[in-house]
Amino acid sequence: MGEKGGPFAEPLRQGNRGMTTERETAERTAVLFDPHPLWLEAVTQVLSNAGVEVRAATSAVSEALSALEEYRPSVFVTALLVDEGAEDGIACVRDAVGLVPGLKTIVLTEEEKPDHIDAAFAAGAVAYVFKRADPQDLASAVRQSFEHSVYFSSPRSRAEGECDRTIDDLTRRELEILRLVAEGHSNAALARMLWVTEQTVKFHLSNIYRKLGVANRTEASRWAQVNGLLTAEQSDTSAHAF
Repeated sequence: MGEKGGPFAEPLRQGNRGMTTERETAERTAVLFDPHPLWLEAVTQVLSNAGVEVRAATSAVSEALSALEEYRPSVFVTALLVDEGAEDGIACVRDAVGLVPGLKTIVLTEEEKPDHIDAAFAAGAVAYVFKRADPQDLASAVRQSFEHSVYFSSPRSRAEGECDRTIDDLTRRELEILRLVAEGHSNAALARMLWVTEQTVKFHLSNIYRKLGVANRTEASRWAQVNGLLTAEQSDTSAHAF
């Protein structure tokens, strides 16, 4: 992956290295990486509107990782440089999650191949947003990341009817998880109930979202209700959660 740097490599806010106040810890802050400076400007504006302060924005991977160590932000929004090696892009996500415990890593990319999406979530990403999606999709992904959720944005340009999916598109495990999500269980609760890790739950949810053409657990829950996966009693209980 290239070391491009550029005018956006400098932190947007300078602070004392290694010194983090209690107020700063409570703030929602971010570090951005994208090889294209124009995207850095655009994402900075979206995050600012969502109440997130961008501490550093860079077009060099090494500088992004250094900024993560220095500022220890709440959110890391990163491109996935498949052209320079998908594994390198996934490694960046994995390294970022390892550097800052609790970091919310959001992938913002043009790459739509299912194996890359799955690999990004497996590496620790909490959201996967397409660059041709609406800016509000990124804002929604950021907000939901603070709710310990997983988010997958569908491209806006799909042909009509392409998002129509049936129960047969889901595996038995995915159906089980979809029902439990629709009943209102959190990812942590699902992990305990199914004797798996929370990351495994997120991995299955990303597959469910992609197959159903939905963006989050609320849309998936509504899909489950509409398609008769819940009993009348469960549907009533779930409806109150919305």
